[in-house]
Amino acid sequence: MTHREVLRALSGLLIVLFAAMISSTVVSVALPQIVGDLKGSQSQYTWVVTAMLLASTASTPIWGKLADLFPKKRLLQIAIVIFSLASLGCGLVQNTEQLIALRVVQGLGMGALQVLVQVIIGAMVSPKERGRYNGYLGGVMAVSTVGGPLLGGAITDADWLGWQWCFFMAVPLTLIALVMLTRTLHLVETRRPETKVDYAGASLIAAGVSLLLLWVTFVDAEFAWISWQTAAMVGGSVVLLGAAVWVETRVSEPVVPIHVVKRRDPALAIVASLSVGMAMFGGAVFLGQYFQIARGYSPTEAGLLTIPLMFGVLVSSAVAGRMVSRSGRVKPYIVAGTMVLTGGFLMLSAVDHETSLVYMGVGMLAVGIGVGAAMQNLVLVVQNSVPLRELGAASGSITFFRSLGGTIGVSVLGAVLANQVASKIAEGLAALGIPVEGATGGSSLDIGSMPAPVREVVMAAYGDATGHLFLLSACISAAGVVAALFLTPVRLRDSVDLPEPEKEPAESTAAV
Repeated sequence: MTHREVLRALSGLLIVLFAAMISSTVVSVALPQIVGDLKGSQSQYTWVVTAMLLASTASTPIWGKLADLFPKKRLLQIAIVIFSLASLGCGLVQNTEQLIALRVVQGLGMGALQVLVQVIIGAMVSPKERGRYNGYLGGVMAVSTVGGPLLGGAITDADWLGWQWCFFMAVPLTLIALVMLTRTLHLVETRRPETKVDYAGASLIAAGVSLLLLWVTFVDAEFAWISWQTAAMVGGSVVLLGAAVWVETRVSEPVVPIHVVKRRDPALAIVASLSVGMAMFGGAVFLGQYFQIARGYSPTEAGLLTIPLMFGVLVSSAVAGRMVSRSGRVKPYIVAGTMVLTGGFLMLSAVDHETSLVYMGVGMLAVGIGVGAAMQNLVLVVQNSVPLRELGAASGSITFFRSLGGTIGVSVLGAVLANQVASKIAEGLAALGIPVEGATGGSSLDIGSMPAPVREVVMAAYGDATGHLFLLSACISAAGVVAALFLTPVRLRDSVDLPEPEKEPAESTAAV
């Protein structure tokens, strides 16, 4: 495809990516209102996010592998339809159980859209030029994350719309993108009918991760850390994931190619992506809840207050993408990004329910800069190390582990928050002489209906507990810094595919 053809197709791809990303950011700031109206609990609040991320994570490597086997354009069209129908259904739910179920379906579509956009761009341009186009992707992600909370807050606060439109709004965007891509996207597809999709490996991975996240959600609330339930769930997760590794090393077409992830640079990029994924998802989810529940701001005001985070992503992703394409070097930007990310989390670890908004703004800006500089460039590290025929599986793998980091991050941070809040609420109510029965992590998030003294206790509990989440985030993101430092300082290649290795002449081999 020529540069003009690439730009025409890219416009549709960017709209698709924008719709997928904004569906998360719009909902993130509206989620306290949504769960409150549906009479949900803190655990359900976490699972509304986790269900989508888990489905997206589990399906990402499957979509990546399918992109190596079947027409990428057709797969993208199918994913757009799945995502659109699920978004429509989410806006029509009557309780949190229905919402969680439909978020699973929405996650299937979101996982497909995220990885297929990366794969299609990888099939059109070389890794070095891809840095410029990935800068566009980073910009769209940043715009969606900047505009999403603002738009979500405005929609939620508007009486004539309501939070349901946080889901409905993605439908027309995806339909427009579907029409555009049908007309502008033209790829030379290579059919490989002899290959197969590793459904067994994908199922084992999904089951193992799901069981582990369920344990994180319920441990210390429904049962003790040392109990038969813990042994069963953790042991079962280890067995399932161990079986997944065994399957992946023996099938001809693994959904997560072990020979790719065992290499030095892809393995290090995966470790760093886990921390960036946790930052990207966990930060947006719990900052919106902090501003609304702990500080008493409206959804619109909460969206405005998260602008420093999104602005940092926007600027750093665009600048880093341009610089990578110009120099061909990617490691310096990943190292700098992960270090700034860790520093931002350390700043946010000191917040409570009375922290200065200026201080929080600086911390959020640092987190955003770190995410923007590292996120897309980690994908380039993996894509640069594989031939074109493995591009889908490799892109799916790095996206899978980034999403896995986000899924684990939201689930673990949500469980920590629920336990911290339960303890602090119990202490606060006991100080007021109010019985503490029912003051647990599963208590209602509908704080507007609480008596004033109880509401103050709950707001302070959420504010003071949030700092613990970011301290944990800082520790995990520090592992990303270490991984980034050990990356090989290679230059990105100029060709779309790796050059074929030279073979010795048959005569020479025979002579030997």
